[in-house]
Amino acid sequence: MMRILIATGGAPHSDTAVRLGGQLAAMMNGSVTLLTVVKHESDSAKGDQILAAAQTLLPEGVTAVAIKIRIGHPTEEIAAEAEEGAFDLVVVGSRPMHHLVKRLIGPVAERVMLRANCPVLIAKSKPDSLHRLLICESGREPSLLERLNTRLPTLLTPGTEITVLHVMSQIIAGPGVEEWELHASAAELIAEHTPEGELLDHDIALLEQNKTTPKAKIRHGLVVDEIVAEAASGLYDLMIIGTHTSTGWERLLLDDVSHALVTQVEQAILVL
Repeated sequence: MMRILIATGGAPHSDTAVRLGGQLAAMMNGSVTLLTVVKHESDSAKGDQILAAAQTLLPEGVTAVAIKIRIGHPTEEIAAEAEEGAFDLVVVGSRPMHHLVKRLIGPVAERVMLRANCPVLIAKSKPDSLHRLLICESGREPSLLERLNTRLPTLLTPGTEITVLHVMSQIIAGPGVEEWELHASAAELIAEHTPEGELLDHDIALLEQNKTTPKAKIRHGLVVDEIVAEAASGLYDLMIIGTHTSTGWERLLLDDVSHALVTQVEQAILVL
């Protein structure tokens, strides 16, 4: 049974997280732990009220529900609970903030994304379904799809429409990438067995094994701009991105891309 930790502070964006986390739990026959963090022990009564209200937002089909209050800073306590409880997924809401404020301090959702040791779902809206997924492959190993298949395989249910997207960008292109590759389609890259083509071909084969409906797509340009544009098409219920897989400058680059996507994309984002 998948174990889902949903963090809530009682605000509208937290309610969105509770609803979306409950939707996933119902889909995956998972258990839910509702967590709220208060500053002081004397605030526990307020925490009880927040958790009681949150329970009313869960679907009737979610019956395995636990509640918990932690005292301290939200980011630290949510990440600590995720690790101590060995959860499979953390769900947090994203508070609407002025763009400059986001860049200066970063919302709790982003901080949890960078601290948690398991996948984090940042809930910005609750879609009617979770059957249209956008997987943003970076080209690093292991592939994002492989990590998704290992950590959250129940998302890859038969009939799910999944688009695997890779952005060909001259800025981050590896050595030996020829000029034509920066303008090629997914079909052309697959036919020529380029590294990106091999990645897409591998992902499509894995998705076909899961009886999903896969599609490979290439966009050309700046990574963040192209992913945001693809997400803005309205074709997807959930976007999946990666982080935590590299060190040094690559880790800094991935974290910067993750930050930009979290602040600019309107859909819910799953970070692996």
